[in-house]
Amino acid sequence: MPANKKVAIMVAEQYQALEVWYPYYRLKEAGIGCDFVAAEANKDYPSKEGYPCRSTVSAKSANAADYNCMVVPGGFAPDFMRRNEDMVKFANDMVNAGKIIASICHGAWLLCSTSILKDKTATCYMAVRDDVKNAGAHYVDEECVVYENLITSRKPDDLPAFCKAILKALGK
Repeated sequence: MPANKKVAIMVAEQYQALEVWYPYYRLKEAGIGCDFVAAEANKDYPSKEGYPCRSTVSAKSANAADYNCMVVPGGFAPDFMRRNEDMVKFANDMVNAGKIIASICHGAWLLCSTSILKDKTATCYMAVRDDVKNAGAHYVDEECVVYENLITSRKPDDLPAFCKAILKALGK
């Protein structure tokens, strides 16, 4: 485990811009390093509005041991993430290593491809609540839910509580 805290922010096309950039800058302010992990490294991925995010690490080369936390933003990006074997493998590696797993909005779609939701309480955007329930979670409609190493929120309005919970879990 690295001495300094480091977070993997998952990225794919059609991400929700606030749900990538708000956590990125809050983490950066706290002195926490961040990598944008995507299917391909050094590629621009456009948000739903076209705002680019350049990935820094490919999911295939990302190593769970290098990170303390994984943040999964919403938008339609998680649907693209779960279609990519390397993205799903990295997410599972993070879950299996017991890392902090944080998802907001549609981010739970990627988590449905892991075992993290089983028998835990979680929230997400209401449109994917049935997916979360079917993955074994107890769904609640709350701003931010922290259950062991799992942090979940519903929508951009929840970002302050979401980021506060991530920073607390990282000891900042």
